[in-house]
Amino acid sequence: MVKEKEDNMRKNRIGIAAIFIFFAAIIIGGQLTAARIEAADTKAAVTYTIGYLPITHALPVFEEKELLEAENANVQIQLQKFSSWSDLTDALHAGKIDGASELIELAMSAKEKGVDLKVAALGHRDGNVIVVNDSIQDAADMKGKTFAIPSTQSSHYILLQDELAKAGLTLDDIQVTQLAPAEMPSSLASGAIDGYCVAEPFGAQAVTQGFGKVLARSDDLWEDSLCCGLVFRTDVIEKNPEAFQELLDNYFKAGDKLDKDEALRIAETYLGQDAATLETSLDWISYKDLTITASAYETLREKMIQDGVMENPPSYEDFVYTSEE
Repeated sequence: MVKEKEDNMRKNRIGIAAIFIFFAAIIIGGQLTAARIEAADTKAAVTYTIGYLPITHALPVFEEKELLEAENANVQIQLQKFSSWSDLTDALHAGKIDGASELIELAMSAKEKGVDLKVAALGHRDGNVIVVNDSIQDAADMKGKTFAIPSTQSSHYILLQDELAKAGLTLDDIQVTQLAPAEMPSSLASGAIDGYCVAEPFGAQAVTQGFGKVLARSDDLWEDSLCCGLVFRTDVIEKNPEAFQELLDNYFKAGDKLDKDEALRIAETYLGQDAATLETSLDWISYKDLTITASAYETLREKMIQDGVMENPPSYEDFVYTSEE
């Protein structure tokens, strides 16, 4: 009888212990699940600081910023505005920003000099024009005149030479000066220069205000021309490849969303130009399919060598980021 009592008491203790263990497991399990959820929510939270100049060539970055914010995505964009290419490139090379909407040729030059950069996508397709005053009717009239470009390391410098070549002219036949994009319209209006080629909407500004006209468009001079691109430091890409790929995937989506109406809304929000100027500018530009093909990039390399922009531009494999990396 005593033994039977002891057995029952032992069974009761085992049962109580089992119940205790069961509920403890539920509590601990719930805590672990909550911790995993919290970790999942914070693990991929990455903000990329992207520099830009206030030009229509940067619209996909602005569009993506809004897209990511609307989706409350784990990858976000913080914008940093610059007034000149030199300030932007200095900040990128020094690691003060993660990436930039930048002239591809400037980034290629930096890569050649040892700055470890990658271009991941185009900023736009087409969208460059050569704007001139009324004294110039065709390429032959460019002789002896003064033209502004943003940099000798730019597609604008190449496009200017392409237009000169139509009349058998070279850079020796004109005066070339480098100006910040925002300074070009007023310089043309004052007569300080006779024409310019630069990122939009500054060409359209001269056209809509009546003191400039389009002499040539990039899509007529150089099919599938490359100009601005989405450029990042390689260490930023390699730090979190999954987050970077998410950023890039959404960038392409943003570009595809930019039909003219949406592009106009974004441009009015971020660029501070009047609607008429922006509407004119957006007639010349597209944001569809912003991938960089090997053939288009090789054409750019050949033109840069031919036009004296750079002696040894980086190869497609060394400079263009692909999702296979």
